[in-house]
Amino acid sequence: MSVRMRARQVWRLLIGAAALGLFVPVSANAADGYYELVPEQVADDTYVFLGAQENFSFDNHGAISNTGFIVTDNGVVVIDTGPSRLYGEAMRAAIADVTDQPVVQVYITHAHPDHFLGNNAFEDVPIAALAETTSAIREIGPDLASNLYNLVGSAMRGTTAVVPDAAADTENRVTFGDHELELVAARGHTASDLMVFDHSTGVLFAGDIAFHDRAPTTPNADIAAWHETLAATQQRNFKTLVPGHGPVVDGGEALAQTGDYLTWLLQGFEQAAARGASAAEVMFLPLPERWAALAVEPGEYRRSVSHLYPSIERAALERDGTR
Repeated sequence: MSVRMRARQVWRLLIGAAALGLFVPVSANAADGYYELVPEQVADDTYVFLGAQENFSFDNHGAISNTGFIVTDNGVVVIDTGPSRLYGEAMRAAIADVTDQPVVQVYITHAHPDHFLGNNAFEDVPIAALAETTSAIREIGPDLASNLYNLVGSAMRGTTAVVPDAAADTENRVTFGDHELELVAARGHTASDLMVFDHSTGVLFAGDIAFHDRAPTTPNADIAAWHETLAATQQRNFKTLVPGHGPVVDGGEALAQTGDYLTWLLQGFEQAAARGASAAEVMFLPLPERWAALAVEPGEYRRSVSHLYPSIERAALERDGTR
């Protein structure tokens, strides 16, 4: 899939959010303080800023994904920079409250706006990503920043799409102090997903390969590739998993939950297409209790209908036409 096609898909995601009623009035004190970031320690030297289990809104200022950092004797490593320049600045201030060590490295997991638009606040240090992620940010980053401004408002002021300036080394482990990091190239949630595995603590920053108690997003998803990545990741000897969205968890629960949801989603769409159901019918089917309980449902399910169902429906029609 071309970068331009992915841009159109991301645009549909953002427009879909607006169509589902996610716009709310800006509060009177919206400009006073946008992000109150409190780091949660999840392992030795390892901290996470948990995002809201919500869709983009003026109230949450786009802070819906998890970001994190690792404090080492050779400086601080940051994983993802959040949705805006102001968020990135709030990250740096919160990091400074934890340690006097300077930030020395940033890794970006993928090219979705809630994960990289805080890069403005880290332009003085290397920002690394996978090559396809960097290309996507270069081409569609400005549009994503503009679109996110429409969804979350003035918290985006001063935000531009800063393109990563370094390549993530997925061939060799990288060492910062006594933390040995493995940079894992993956795909499925997007065409280019980076995970960061700290072998010293057993913490795996999985990015949006894993969602926990929150419905996965699918605007750029390749479900088959995503399942392959989930299965391979389950085999890794990690202790603690930091998902891209949702609570941090020990073990592989978030990976299993993500995989189960994707299986249910795809099978349901294929069955609906086989019986000739229209997208409008599928969009408003009731969800099983297990999946209705996830955060951001049924909105995320309905967006997945728009992302995934048309091609599944076409394939079913083509099969019927050849019978």
